[in-house]
Amino acid sequence: MLKRIRVEDVRLGMYIHGFAGSWFDHPFWRNRFLLDDPADLERIRSSAVREVWIDVRRGADVPASVAVAEAVEAPEAEAEAATQAEPQPEVCAAQAEAARTLAGASASARYWQELQRAARLLASARAAVQDMFQDVRMGRAIDRQVMKAVAEEIAASVERHAGALISLVRVKSADEYTYLHSVAVCALMVALARQLGLPDEQARAAGFAGLLHDVGKADIPLQILNKPGRLTEEEFAIVREHPRRGWQRLRAAGIDDESALDVCLHHHERMDGGGYPDGLAGEAISLMARMGAVCDVYDAITSNRPYKAGWDPAESLKRMATWKGHFDERIFQAFVRSLGIYPVGSLVRLSNLRLAVVVEQNPHNLLRPVVKTVLSLRSGERLIPERVDLSAPGCRLTIEQREDPAQWKIPDLDEIWSGIPGLGRQAAGV
Repeated sequence: MLKRIRVEDVRLGMYIHGFAGSWFDHPFWRNRFLLDDPADLERIRSSAVREVWIDVRRGADVPASVAVAEAVEAPEAEAEAATQAEPQPEVCAAQAEAARTLAGASASARYWQELQRAARLLASARAAVQDMFQDVRMGRAIDRQVMKAVAEEIAASVERHAGALISLVRVKSADEYTYLHSVAVCALMVALARQLGLPDEQARAAGFAGLLHDVGKADIPLQILNKPGRLTEEEFAIVREHPRRGWQRLRAAGIDDESALDVCLHHHERMDGGGYPDGLAGEAISLMARMGAVCDVYDAITSNRPYKAGWDPAESLKRMATWKGHFDERIFQAFVRSLGIYPVGSLVRLSNLRLAVVVEQNPHNLLRPVVKTVLSLRSGERLIPERVDLSAPGCRLTIEQREDPAQWKIPDLDEIWSGIPGLGRQAAGV
């Protein structure tokens, strides 16, 4: 049973199921947790949220004398529980199938809701990062509180559904790269931290570090930063200074977060010692900096840049896997699991000779994501997109291989997987 109550009636021992109100209003990394910390209780009461949902099955109930604004059963949770419970002899196959379908539909609906939220968040986050870079260029201090708030909002989106924001932020124009790259690395760092099983506090710290990791690029002349061709040795030497300049900028702004400083300074180090600025190798590179190296490179090679078009997500992972000595292999493997073997937006060939684009991951089977069909290889004709869950009971379709989107020239591929009109066309200049 879920109950919506006033924040004044919230007590320790209750299980917070959600916050009633704008998702920007509450200060928490998680949306659902057991309230056992007095500091968290105080944060709830001092936030802009005035009502919360509690789950009385998983925590304390309110006294009978307390007014409850609303009380409902939790069909979504029950559907999820039905799919996870041990099968009982008296439950017929049709009932089990219905429960799986309900849970799948619910998860899909949450994903599409988060895509819409993520689109709004990207706009505000991009503006905040752009302002930060502008402040640095003008000699003003970085507003730590604003950047913390942006990182927390990104972390909250990743907690609700990691694939939504990460998938959307990959689709950016070359002009947006400098600012949205910071947003992307923030989100990727949070998702990777969760995949590695790091505590919430460290996951938040990873996100904050990712958001600030490239602030030193504000000191690079724009004609070098946005140069459409290959850099000269002199220009590349200037670019290589950005980690140390960023580290200096953060310290000057009074930002003493150890992870943020370390990732900013060392996200270009390599496991074989071939990176910069300090040529660190192996365990001399911190866990956070090793994470930052993977996230930074992945977003860089999948994004449109002034001098090249971004690579396909699945192809990017394949290439990164061959760069021996560059990344920590354990961290890279966790990174692949956090994105999926076929990340959202990947073009794949199905066993029925159709091309499809990946629209959503299946966390239980990375080889069987949800896809949308786009083209028939038999006829060469475009198809009305059809959503196919490759993990659904009875589905015998499989992915045979990755496909290069550039070869097939499908201009609305990003629009198809996201459902957002025009997505990808502006980034590609279409």
